[in-house]
Amino acid sequence: MRNQKKYDREFKLNVIKHHRESGKSLTAISRDFEVPMGTLSGWIQEFQEQGEKSFPGSGKIKPCNEEMYRLRKELADMKQERDILKKAMAIFSRPRSGN
Repeated sequence: MRNQKKYDREFKLNVIKHHRESGKSLTAISRDFEVPMGTLSGWIQEFQEQGEKSFPGSGKIKPCNEEMYRLRKELADMKQERDILKKAMAIFSRPRSGN
């Protein structure tokens, strides 16, 4: 039996918003928020087709889900900053030639 995870409407909308605003690939968003690619693709398609009417559910926002979203977003941002710093370190650590 599959243990299917449940996500509330607010979480789905926030993940879609993050995808649209960050310019990250679906793969990166899927990894950062720990949402399967197929699930994420389905959310995006539903939102494109139905807009704000998508994900009707119960409409209740659970405080723990808000906190989870906030922490996952913060983690994704920190990972992105870390990757940028790693690249900068690699560039500035190269020996200079011709001076």
